[in-house]
Amino acid sequence: MKKNFGVSLLAFSCFVWGSFVLAVSKVIAGSGLDVGFALISPTGYRVVSEFRTSDGIYMVDPSEFGDYRLCFDNSFSKLSEKTVFFKVIINSPRNTAGDQEELADIIVSESGGRMDTVYRHLEKSRQVQTMLRAFEARDRYLLEDNLWRVSFWSCLNLIVVISVAITQIYTLRRLFDGTKRVCT
Repeated sequence: MKKNFGVSLLAFSCFVWGSFVLAVSKVIAGSGLDVGFALISPTGYRVVSEFRTSDGIYMVDPSEFGDYRLCFDNSFSKLSEKTVFFKVIINSPRNTAGDQEELADIIVSESGGRMDTVYRHLEKSRQVQTMLRAFEARDRYLLEDNLWRVSFWSCLNLIVVISVAITQIYTLRRLFDGTKRVCT
């Protein structure tokens, strides 16, 4: 059985299987192309544990009865999500391959649901950013247009104030012009 799944940002994702013989994993997308891998027995003992590996082939002797867990750890990565391809060869007389495949589909679909939720959130964020960018462009246009109007009317008012000041000075000088003498 072959499955692709994404290890989400800062996540420790586990997939449960019954007895199996072989597990193959390979990181196929994401920054650094490495994840942590752990194979945990039904009693909670770590059969295999590797940190920051890009691929691996793990053979297991199913000596314990119960469900084994394949866990992929991406908690050390702060910025990127990883996509991991893995293949599990199941060898269990008590469970049919169809039951195991159905269980794997349920678990992978739950992980896919989380990825769909993250995708929807990112899509909403992108839409909000586009809307805010449009508002910002409109506001910038209004600001530049208003700046031109304010500058134009300020210059016109400045010219009027200066012309009134010059007229007042001229009128006051003519009023107190000393060329005419008044006899008293």
